[in-house]
Amino acid sequence: MRKSIETQRAPGAIGPYVQGVDLGSMVLTSGQIPVCPQTGEVAENVADQARQSLENVKAIVVAAGLEVGSIVKTTVFISDMNDFATINQVYQQFFDEHQAIYPARSCVQVARLPKDVKLEIEAIAVRSA
Repeated sequence: MRKSIETQRAPGAIGPYVQGVDLGSMVLTSGQIPVCPQTGEVAENVADQARQSLENVKAIVVAAGLEVGSIVKTTVFISDMNDFATINQVYQQFFDEHQAIYPARSCVQVARLPKDVKLEIEAIAVRSA
């Protein structure tokens, strides 16, 4: 079983891809940049951008019938490694607020991201047996 996940609570795809894919036992999100789905705006500061990207990931996971605690792996792409500590703090607060076990994570610096945002986050979530 493979189906596309679509929700108005996260920004729509800006290319030939979907917000997420539900494989039955696993959900994979596309990378979520910090675009507010209601306004299309991007906050200036990196903390607000990190929070928005995480909220966008959450919206896709929830649309698939899962919760933040179902996320087992994330990849964080950042444009400036100097922002790592701030992003890390927001990331920790987000998972703590949802009383979720921290997922495995990779974090890499990239040269540039769509819309010149400061970060992008993608996730893998699983359904419990």
